[in-house]
Amino acid sequence: MPKTALLNLKGEKIKDIKLDDSVWGITPNDQVIYESINLYMANKRQGSHSVKTRSEVAGGGRKPWRQKGTGNARQGSIRAPHFVGGGIVFGPSKDRNYTKKMNKKERRLALRSALTYMANDKAIMVVDKFEAKTNKTKDMLNLLKELNANGKVLVVVTELTENLILATRNISNVNLVLANEINTYDVLYADKMIITEDAVKYVEEVLK
Repeated sequence: MPKTALLNLKGEKIKDIKLDDSVWGITPNDQVIYESINLYMANKRQGSHSVKTRSEVAGGGRKPWRQKGTGNARQGSIRAPHFVGGGIVFGPSKDRNYTKKMNKKERRLALRSALTYMANDKAIMVVDKFEAKTNKTKDMLNLLKELNANGKVLVVVTELTENLILATRNISNVNLVLANEINTYDVLYADKMIITEDAVKYVEEVLK
């Protein structure tokens, strides 16, 4: 069972705590991680892109010229695809659904694999609590500096407060999530993960 230090908000060690091997110390499954990331990215797509077919483009209700005798090829409508302003053939449709599905066991395996990679890279910082005394971004930046949290930071807590939300929302490299909303993409995207002791217990209870 791997150990890690429990820190306070000044970055000082309080004690060592044990992490559950079944969550933080498994053999990572890269294929499931790949599929989980694909699912996450696909499900974020709105699918709102659309073009008009020849039946939807305005105009073209009559033949542009008579069938015979003009020397031109016969045409039925100026809204055919080969005319400027005509309909689009096989274009994207707003009816397309990009949503993918994944088994619950696979989703959990992917998340455990991502957490194991973070643990192996020593990129996890467990704190006794994570709170903002003020709603100022400057104070939050100082707090992160005390913890030596550089780069892209994922903060995992069990409870969101107004000060915490307001203090972190303008920091582009900080992602604040609840323990029950943590996902594989967010974990792998981050360089460092700050997680409270209560959030560790919640994640281990759900995933093991």
